[in-house]
Amino acid sequence: MPVPPELHYTKDHEWITDGPVATVGITAYAAEALGDVVFVQLPEAGAVVSAGEACGEIESTKSVSDLLAPVSGTVTEVNQAVAEDPALLNSDPFGAGWLIRINRAAPDGELLTPDEYDELTAG
Repeated sequence: MPVPPELHYTKDHEWITDGPVATVGITAYAAEALGDVVFVQLPEAGAVVSAGEACGEIESTKSVSDLLAPVSGTVTEVNQAVAEDPALLNSDPFGAGWLIRINRAAPDGELLTPDEYDELTAG
């Protein structure tokens, strides 16, 4: 699945939108590597997150992985649909499978362009 060109990416396979309140999710590459997602633990709205630090967990039939915050800020919204139906991460990772929205508190950390992310995942 091609990566959407309007998003930015992390080396840990999260995606993030532009803007002061950014939507965050995991990429199709990450969802495929995880396998069938069976449980998602997300931070609560109001939680303060720091770029590069764990703010949740994603459990699949293969493993448990940390969700790392791509930017620092305050969580403004959590996707309850994913909490109730974690399979959305596998079926629609760039759409209905979004995870959280963060009100950015600081400039972006090390985000990748779509081309840089394609290079990272090409190997």
